[in-house]
Amino acid sequence: MSLEALVYGTAPMDEAKLLALLESVGAGLTSVPDALSSLRSLPFAELGYATVDHHRALRQGVPEVLFGQGKTAEQVIGIAEELARGGGNVLITRLDESSAAALISQLPKFRYNKLARTATLEQHPVKSLSESEVAVISAGTGDLPVAEECVETLTILGGKTVRVYDVGVAGIHRLLAKRDILERASVAIVIAGMEGALPSAVGGLVSIPIIAVPTSVGYGASLGGFAALASMLTSCASGITVCNIDNGFGAAFAAARIIRNRDRY
Repeated sequence: MSLEALVYGTAPMDEAKLLALLESVGAGLTSVPDALSSLRSLPFAELGYATVDHHRALRQGVPEVLFGQGKTAEQVIGIAEELARGGGNVLITRLDESSAAALISQLPKFRYNKLARTATLEQHPVKSLSESEVAVISAGTGDLPVAEECVETLTILGGKTVRVYDVGVAGIHRLLAKRDILERASVAIVIAGMEGALPSAVGGLVSIPIIAVPTSVGYGASLGGFAALASMLTSCASGITVCNIDNGFGAAFAAARIIRNRDRY
């Protein structure tokens, strides 16, 4: 980004942009008033129906992610435009097909994953978090929307993923056949509905951090994922972290935090 864009633009600020601006002030290339002007819009932008957090990338290393569910297509487009304005990458989760079509009509550079219900805009290369892989493991094909939300989220955050799909405990030999993949991964995200037993099985095989995600897949007594949630929370495999029902995004974000901070030291 040019110095002019840094100073006079209202782009979301990350650590690299802020450092460049401070160095420019220190070198006498940018005046203090101009620098102050560029920082006035740093905390957030008011859109009337939303307050877009432009400070999040500076605090967390990742810009605000747009949760599409419950928003109108017009609101999604407006927030997406604001997030994209500074040239950063954008992730939208829980985006239905109708809103996605409206978004892409207005902002055609977005890519929509129908299965994951995510839309991504990659305006600059994604910096890799690590060479190590996150294994995204699903019990059944019905769990794939949550699994793909995990993959899409990790991809835009810079995480490397390997898919291990349809390896539920009803056919445990399928999981055991993938043990070499599990052993080389740095984190495993394990996604299951029904009785939610798969994270316990994986937890008994490997020593890496395991993030379990219950899904709402299952018959009546599964209670929309509460049976799987209770099973994962009471797992006999030690140290499993459990996310909310169907929360593939949350699991992926947690895995990215683990990888990012592990490799800092």
